[in-house]
Amino acid sequence: MNKTQNQTVLISGGSVAGPALAYWLHRHGLTPTIVERAPHLRDGGYAVDFRGEALDALDRMGLLQQIEALDTQMGDATMVDAAGRPYATLPAAIFAGDLEVLKGDLTRMLYEATRKDVEYVFGDSIASLDQDENGVHVTFERGAPRRFDLVVGADGLHSRTRALAFGPEEQYVRHLGIYTAIFNLDNYLGLKNTGHLYAAPGKAANIFTARANTEARAAFHFAADHLEYDRRDTAAHKRIVAERFADEGWEVSRLLKEMDAAQEFFFDSNAQVEMDSWSSGRVVLLGDAGYCAGPTSGRGTSQALIGAYLLAGELAAREGDHTAAFAAYEQQMRPYVAEHQALGREGAERFFMPAPTQEILDMLAASAPENTRTKPVRLPDYTPATAA
Repeated sequence: MNKTQNQTVLISGGSVAGPALAYWLHRHGLTPTIVERAPHLRDGGYAVDFRGEALDALDRMGLLQQIEALDTQMGDATMVDAAGRPYATLPAAIFAGDLEVLKGDLTRMLYEATRKDVEYVFGDSIASLDQDENGVHVTFERGAPRRFDLVVGADGLHSRTRALAFGPEEQYVRHLGIYTAIFNLDNYLGLKNTGHLYAAPGKAANIFTARANTEARAAFHFAADHLEYDRRDTAAHKRIVAERFADEGWEVSRLLKEMDAAQEFFFDSNAQVEMDSWSSGRVVLLGDAGYCAGPTSGRGTSQALIGAYLLAGELAAREGDHTAAFAAYEQQMRPYVAEHQALGREGAERFFMPAPTQEILDMLAASAPENTRTKPVRLPDYTPATAA
């Protein structure tokens, strides 16, 4: 009998990496449980894009057509000066991949694809991990203790799982010198499948349409060394941003008011996670928790989908030998991570470059990765134990 059958796996994190992994684990006959700190599905966030192997992963999940229906259909964007005057066109090829969707839409789609087969525990998080040769004893902030065969940290840049199993965040997180705030708002400018971007020395602000132009997403970015703040104090985050962008031109004053009233709001450092190993005993890391490439890479969501597919496939292929499975997963995933983290560092270095000319923007668009939807980019083949 395949020793992975009915093997229990606790996944910390219910955004993209966690549900994607749960989907494949269930297909391979394992029993996944997802614990998510948030009380419900997270609906905020900006658009995310996919290229190459990530599209293959979506296709193998039978979700590619569904996700294509959610494509933002984003076109070129306009760069404006402090007076709102256009001075350049930013080609969509620079900031959108082969396919672009709102992260909240992707999260909901993955949830709907897994909720009937996967146990979800919202409003809770891991408090402690105690491993032995037969499993992991897990205590939770709210729920009763439980025991699992394996634990996966898919809980993002500030992973609690990583801290418990590997050590403090400072050992692994590398700040890229940029902070970003993202929030939802009305499409008050009446934009249609486009966006406006404003840049000042060490700062940038933008607004893009969402959900068939019925909504918008805005963002503030600024350069700064490491800042000390409470990651859960949203009011403090909004004050930090407001102070940085006080007296800026364009639509900034209106956007700051919209930000202050926004219910869906995100603020964090742009950073990467660098680790010598992604596993410790029966605990393994997935996605941003183990190898965040940074928002400037444009590859975070793709890494999550690819990593989930490879990790689940190797666990099934190794028939219960988690040590061998974790090593094979890491061996296959490392090249993607190295490439994507290099892109993230390059993106951060040029993020606040002086306002580019149209000639430079056109050159960047021409050098962007080609569309890969019709190319034979394939992941390893793992035959699931169960049908979709």
